[in-house]
Parts: sequence; C-alpha cells; structure tokens
Amino acid sequence: MILQPTSSRVALVHDWLTGMRGGEKVLEVLCELFPNATLFTLLHNRGAMSPTVERMKIQTSFIDRLPFKAQHYRNYLPLMPIAIESMDLSGFDLILSTSHAVAKGAIPRNGATHICYCFTPMRYVWDQYDEYFGKGKAGLATRLAMKLVAPYLRTWDVNSCSRVHHFIADSHHVAERIRRYYARSADVLHAPVNVQQFRVSNANDGYYLIVSALVPYKKVDLAIQTFNQLGEKLVIVGTGPEEAKLRSLSNQNIEFAGWASDGQLPTYYAQCRALIFPGEEDFGIVPLEAMASGKPVIAFAKGGALETVVDGETGIFFSEQTPEALLAAIRKSQSVSFSPEVIRMHAEKFDRKAFKEKLKKSIEGKLLPR
Repeated sequence: MILQPTSSRVALVHDWLTGMRGGEKVLEVLCELFPNATLFTLLHNRGAMSPTVERMKIQTSFIDRLPFKAQHYRNYLPLMPIAIESMDLSGFDLILSTSHAVAKGAIPRNGATHICYCFTPMRYVWDQYDEYFGKGKAGLATRLAMKLVAPYLRTWDVNSCSRVHHFIADSHHVAERIRRYYARSADVLHAPVNVQQFRVSNANDGYYLIVSALVPYKKVDLAIQTFNQLGEKLVIVGTGPEEAKLRSLSNQNIEFAGWASDGQLPTYYAQCRALIFPGEEDFGIVPLEAMASGKPVIAFAKGGALETVVDGETGIFFSEQTPEALLAAIRKSQSVSFSPEVIRMHAEKFDRKAFKEKLKKSIEGKLLPR
C-alpha cells in the first residue's frame, strides 16, 4: 500500500543540519512531500535551515550535545556511525535518507522500507580522503588518528549499505561510485535547482564568482592562485573551515563576501561575468543556479559538471586542476558570445518542480510489494 505524503510513519534521515547547501535543498523537497514526517539528524544548528526544514519535528543524536559541534562537527566523524545507529526508527514504515556521510546507515525495523537518495559514498574516507587528511591538509595528530580510524569507517560504510533497500543517486557519476564501493545499483535522479528563484540577466559588473563551502575538495585555493595571476576581481560567497587559510593566500582583487541567504544569492549570480567551478563535484547545484541566471560556468571537466554544463554553449571546461588550465579556460570564455536565454533554457531541464514530481513517483514505485 502506498503511503500518503502526510503519513506520520515516515522518517527522514539527514547527516546534519548546518546550512542550506545542495543536499539540504533535496531534503527540503522531501520535507514538502512528507510534512508530518519526523526528521532525524546527527546535529542541528538552530536557525541555519529554511523555514520548511526548521518547522519539521527534528530529533538529533548525542553529537548535538557535544562541545564545539556548531563549527567543528566533522571532528566527531569517528562517532557518527554509532550516533546514526542509536536513532530509534522502530515506529516508522518508510525511511528516506539523504546521505553523503552516514545517514544511509540508519537502521530500519524489520518490514520497513529504506530508500536512500545518495549524494556520494562517504567522501571523507573514499575519493576525497587526501583532500581532507593528506599532508598539508590536516595536522599531524589528525592525520595519524584518521590513519587508524579510516579502515573502520570504510568497513562500516560498506557493511551498512545493506540496510538500504533502494538507492537513488544524484548523478551518473555518483551511481558509478555506488557500484564501485557498495556493489549496488542506483537509479539516477539529478538534484534540482529552483529555476524560478533566479532571473535571466544581461548585467555584468565585471567580477567572477565562486559560491561554495570553504572546504578542501572544493579547490577554492586553485581559483585564488589563478586570480592572483589574472588580476581580475573574484568574489567568493561562502564560509567554512578553510576561510582563514584562503584569505591569507589572496591578493586584494579577491573579495570574501561571507555567507549569503537564498534572497541574496540571485543578485550575486545576476551581476557576475561567469561562475568559477574548480572542484570535482558529485553533482553540483551551484552551476545550475548560475545557468538559471543566464551565466556561463567555467568548470573542471570531471564529476557532476559533465552532466550539467555544455562545453561552448553554457560554459567552458578545463581538464587539469592547475592555474594554467583554469586561466586558459577563463581567457577562452572571454572570446565566446554566450546567450543568456539559451543558458537559462538548459537549466530549466533540472527545475525543482519536475524533480519533486519525479522523486514522488520514484518513492511510490519502490513501495510496491518486494
């Protein structure tokens, strides 16, 4: 029997609630589909989420009561498997997890259905391990600790995937990771962009834009090195643990704008020359937000960007994560006449409204008797 969207026997599970990034915008859609569900999460920084998420019935783990959890919650990574397993989901028929770390390890009761919308297998211990814990990325004590802890986390990550009955990946790139690490198949449903939040803009205030959490794998340092050479203005919207380090690397042509609300972001996109997207992403909603504003994207040619950016039409790719390659792509983009209307039309294929309907149908299809 198909559960109704208002069912109180639905549990949503999300890694943590610390801000509205791409994964949280997928969670927000699930909150709209299941407004009476209980939302389980490791920790919740109150007021950091959209009103739709904040109004949910939210239950947190013991990590939410530990010191320094607001900013340094990643330090508790070794405790996260225990924390997610401690959540009592015995009263729920349907578990919907949105996971890039441990949420997919939530334990359903016998007879319940667990569907995971997976942003990536735990990036901290697989593809992105060196970006977080390699030499020069973390202190000696952290590197030594993770050398001991990482094998346990990898084993747990693989073993706990058996608790998921159905995987949905946010890109073909992530579906391949799920196959590689978990030996499981996954449907692909690209994450959404709220196209209506943005307007096509022909404005150009001359600056290039980055919208990103300031964490190692985003490669914001690569963009800073490039723009230190280029000398043109780069505006960086976002916060994170790398901020002080990145500021120390930056010349005066690079501006750190801090965190921006959903109401402020459209203006940054509308007035920029192009978006710089230097990291390898699982999918990446930010490029779609820029394209919904009619702005081209200069992106590293790997990962989710290959599924959203059209080279020469909605942006320019560069194939190596070096200042020279990024600089060449920026200069190439300056010689291309992009059509804001064409770029916007491409972004509309990923619109939030269509995603919401597809996600609802996907969940309902998976609730048929197994």
